[in-house]
Amino acid sequence: MAGPTTARRGGGKNGKPPRSRPSPRPPRSGGRPGKAKPCHPRLPPRRRKLLGWAAVTVALGAAVGWALYGSSWLRVTHVEVSGTAVLTSGEVRREADVPFGDPLASVDTDAIADRLRDRLPRIEAVEVERSWPRGISLKVTERQPKAVLEKGGKFIEIDGTGVRFATVDQAPKGVPRLTMAAEDSPGTRRFGPERLEREAVRVAVDLPPAVRRDTLAIRVRSYDSITLELTGGRTVVWGSGERGDVKARTLTALLKAARGADHFDVSAPGAPAASGS
Repeated sequence: MAGPTTARRGGGKNGKPPRSRPSPRPPRSGGRPGKAKPCHPRLPPRRRKLLGWAAVTVALGAAVGWALYGSSWLRVTHVEVSGTAVLTSGEVRREADVPFGDPLASVDTDAIADRLRDRLPRIEAVEVERSWPRGISLKVTERQPKAVLEKGGKFIEIDGTGVRFATVDQAPKGVPRLTMAAEDSPGTRRFGPERLEREAVRVAVDLPPAVRRDTLAIRVRSYDSITLELTGGRTVVWGSGERGDVKARTLTALLKAARGADHFDVSAPGAPAASGS
């Protein structure tokens, strides 16, 4: 008979207990043992979108800046002039001294306007505008003579503010001449010839258009003694340059009411007078 089995339950071969297998190690994370590798939090979608738009904006700004200042596409190549009557376009272009070839965006339009007013006194105002993609536009407003002063066989044009802006060989049609016949008096010394000249121009500006066309001369003897010489041998005592609008209306009515008269007095517009044949 076989004897009792001597192997124990769970025993391996040769009666030896099996070796326990070591548990597998977790993979190394590259950090210190026992510490997990830190993970960076992801940006919220809204912030990522904002950052994306910011990058696009910067890129577009750089592209626009290059197009305006660095490229050859938007550089000044021509100048357009409008509004001239006595001046020529060539004169205006020459005195404007626009920097051809410079980026249109960098052109100093205020400096161009200042140059034109300084170099061409006939210009009262000028609008300097960029005409994209490559032009500069000059819109000129010329001064209009309201009176002329004869001196040395030539005629000095004076605008409505009393500015002498040009000297011409022939007097413009329909513009009255100033005759400065001021006497030596305390009033004359007080106001001076320049002030008296401005008062005469002030009268010319206040005249109704129909009367201005018929006015041959404005004679100035003193501040409050200004006389008009009209066509047909007619004269008008205007007085001072004050209340010019009222005197103009009074003179218009007086000329219609006394068509046969040749002497009119509106120096006191509340009590006008007319006389003559």
